[in-house]
Amino acid sequence: MFIFTASAFQINAQRSTGTLSIDFIHFVDNQPLKFDSAVYRNELGQSYTISNFKYYISAIELVTEQGTKFSSGDHFLINEEDERSKKISLNKIPAGKYTAVQFIIGVDSLHNCSGAQTGALDPANTMFWAWNSGYIFLKLEGKSSSSSATGKIIEYHIGGYKAPANCIRSVHLKPGQEISINDKGNTEIQINVNIAEILRGPQAIDFRTLPAVADFHNASVIADNYKDMFTISKISYAH
Repeated sequence: MFIFTASAFQINAQRSTGTLSIDFIHFVDNQPLKFDSAVYRNELGQSYTISNFKYYISAIELVTEQGTKFSSGDHFLINEEDERSKKISLNKIPAGKYTAVQFIIGVDSLHNCSGAQTGALDPANTMFWAWNSGYIFLKLEGKSSSSSATGKIIEYHIGGYKAPANCIRSVHLKPGQEISINDKGNTEIQINVNIAEILRGPQAIDFRTLPAVADFHNASVIADNYKDMFTISKISYAH
């Protein structure tokens, strides 16, 4: 379901519209993400591998210079193991120039309180805590020789929308150029996702003292880190 929040868009129902594709490309700093085989290092120099990475994106908005918005009410699960999931398509966007893209990482409180659902929110996606009746917003799993956990695992399952452990984070991206939407073709945005930021800061994660987060304890620490992992790297147009 798509929601038009700007009255200017609602006045003229015949206004031309266009489409937007958003591609999420996963990196660890300047290295492409590769499960299990690639070895990365965190800010403390600790080596690690990654075996699982996925997260929810929702409440996507395109913002004009005047502050009017096009909003999507959908939830999207971005999963490294599913190439199709890493491309989001938005349709019927009012034609115009947009200066920013914003969204939240996570699942809003209404959907968290609605029990298990379908589509991207289907529990079969293994992003739902049955014991907690809520959604996991982000999963990062792997191994590190520095980990103090059994099996040398590192495992960060981050979720929760209630204070003081509210892990929903807003992302506001302003590219160096306007994003043009029109009825002559598809606009495509590439967003680079730097997984290293999840472990970097504001608080650097030490695998010796915090190898895993699976409930509200320390979850907001990881959430504060992962809100900075997105950057717009390219805007292109297909006509």
